[in-house]
Amino acid sequence: MGIRYRLTLLNFLQYFIWGTWLISLGSYMGNTLHFTGGQIGSIFATMGIASLFMPGLLGIVADRWVNAERLLGLCHLSGAVLLFWASTVTTSNLMYLIMLFNAMAYMPTIALNNTVSYHILEEQGFNIVKDFPPIRVWGTIGFIGAMWVVDLSGWGLSPLQLRIGSASALFLGIYAFTLPPCRPIKSLQKRSLLSAMGFDAFVLFRKTKMAVFFVFSMLLGAALQITNTFGQAFLHDFTLDYSDSFAVVHPGLLMSVSQFSEVLFILAIPYFLQRFGIKNVMLMSIFAWVVRFGLFGLGNPGDGLVLLILSMIIYGIAFDFFLISGSLFVEMETEPGIRASAQGLFMIMTNGMGAFLGGVTSGRVIDYFTHEGVKQWQNIWFVFAAYALFLGIVFPIIFRYRHKKAIL
Repeated sequence: MGIRYRLTLLNFLQYFIWGTWLISLGSYMGNTLHFTGGQIGSIFATMGIASLFMPGLLGIVADRWVNAERLLGLCHLSGAVLLFWASTVTTSNLMYLIMLFNAMAYMPTIALNNTVSYHILEEQGFNIVKDFPPIRVWGTIGFIGAMWVVDLSGWGLSPLQLRIGSASALFLGIYAFTLPPCRPIKSLQKRSLLSAMGFDAFVLFRKTKMAVFFVFSMLLGAALQITNTFGQAFLHDFTLDYSDSFAVVHPGLLMSVSQFSEVLFILAIPYFLQRFGIKNVMLMSIFAWVVRFGLFGLGNPGDGLVLLILSMIIYGIAFDFFLISGSLFVEMETEPGIRASAQGLFMIMTNGMGAFLGGVTSGRVIDYFTHEGVKQWQNIWFVFAAYALFLGIVFPIIFRYRHKKAIL
């Protein structure tokens, strides 16, 4: 099997695992286990807590001591055990603890997956800006496939979703050990104490453009966490008025339109990134979040279904033009010796601090607009849209970056 196909399978499985539970777990915990909104939000916030330190920590380990593909495999093997355990739990406190450990195992693998893919592609003489997106798109396809398996099998409100994720993690954990070695970069130069401790990537904050980029990555990471946590819960709240509608019966399929959109826009990243530069690409992402939240606020599973579908489509720009382009930007702006650490830092800001900020803040907004058990979803989504609009106004003023057009 050629290296592109091997990396394609790697990316497919990486996101298939996440897709088995990320979008549907909130509904399972709320409707089946009857956890409160605060408990659900706290459990999802574990991804943010873990991402504050685990991606950066394991990125340092990959840069210094252990092959990145081996770390990737060990993390997924650990996740396989934890997801299976979670499928047997019915109390919120224990679920919180297990999902925290699962987040500590899984969240670093997002950056490690990128590091392994980039390293192998460069070793084989490929152009990562041109050749990685067509490989990464299969990660999105894997996420979609997992969502469809869970939804069509009726496992959206069942612990079986966690067991499917567990089996997939077990397979990927073994498969990762068969990949070409991604060895740590050895250096004979003397290093400072901070360098020896692995804080190399944090020197990027000395550059104003990188500091601003990472801060806005955190703020956009908050927006990403909102729909992951409450998207399906929002659709389930229409059960009384639209019980027979497609959006209520198959919320997972409707939400998967977002991932189909990802597939299309991932392929457009090389053109947009080299034609317009990271500043304009991220600005497109920010305003896409404004539109997505606004359409959620205006739509419903009846005559407003088309607005919900449009919101799913715009997600491709909102997600890809931020997370994938941002990862490529970090790769191009950092030196080889700290790239794994830099990717880990990017994940800390987006899936760590950003996810925690998004989980905690969105939970409070939802509680504020909940009266006698009824959520005022339109007001909720409009508040989130206003937040994204504020970012869109401030970002181009603060982020100073001059892009030089390039031809692929």
